[in-house]
Amino acid sequence: MRTSPSWPVMVTMSKGFVGLAKGLRKVGAAFPLVVAVLPDVPPEHRRVLVDQGCLLRDIEPVFPPSTGKESPFVRPYFAVNYCKLRLWEFVEYNKMIYMDADIQVFHNIDHLFDLPSGCFYGVADCLCEMYGRPCEQKLRWPEVLGPQPAFYLNGGMFIFEPNLNTYDQLLGALEITPPTPFAEQDFLNMFFRDISKPIPPIYNLLVAMLWRHPQWVDDLDNIKVVHYCVAGSKPWRYSGKEENMDRADIKMLVERWWDIYNDEALDFTTDVRPASESSKLASTLAEAEAEVVVQYISASSAA
Repeated sequence: MRTSPSWPVMVTMSKGFVGLAKGLRKVGAAFPLVVAVLPDVPPEHRRVLVDQGCLLRDIEPVFPPSTGKESPFVRPYFAVNYCKLRLWEFVEYNKMIYMDADIQVFHNIDHLFDLPSGCFYGVADCLCEMYGRPCEQKLRWPEVLGPQPAFYLNGGMFIFEPNLNTYDQLLGALEITPPTPFAEQDFLNMFFRDISKPIPPIYNLLVAMLWRHPQWVDDLDNIKVVHYCVAGSKPWRYSGKEENMDRADIKMLVERWWDIYNDEALDFTTDVRPASESSKLASTLAEAEAEVVVQYISASSAA
């Protein structure tokens, strides 16, 4: 029998993940946070996740076909994002809401689990798709992927239903689909274009919308989910020096994230480790955040 819904994330940014776990706890999320863990995640990081009350699920990497050239992605580390396809193996759950680790939840969104089944839900990557004409910053659809979907959804947060048949179809399609600049985001939009449906942007506010389309951004107090996806906006790396990062609204959202992260009352358990051990663990996390190295290899070894 399949169990209740859950929230899956992949461990790529440890501090972001801890902040998300605390954020879900603060808003009273009713369902467990499931963390998809790659083989190279060290034991001390796994311990942090367990200490925050998370369910760990080991997964193996998934890689797209090799082009034999330089990385085809806007950012080389996007290659690791194809691991999201493993989420469709989590068939012990009826429905899941996936979120990147650079996301924070500020209001309860459990009701999204009640959306009608049979669809792939997400938020449009650019608000102009929903409220106006395409802007210059809107991502261009790769022609090699066939017909353009009605809405291009952001891959950092989506609602889906795990299914092994779908999983097999995803891997099969990946084998014959050339990689494109936005990696798994392009791929998922292609694969689910016939059943994808947009949900309001309050469920995944990409911070770039604050200056690209401010006329369509709701009052920030009403925003349920914030996605710190722009360079320089991730709270644990924030310096305020990058473009647009000195804005008052960005500073406020970063401060709100830190308020949750630093709130010891939101910890799942009391940390009884010696201060020296806690300090060492914090240092380890900081070092891990400093650099992400992704090896780009053929998809033939992924399945």
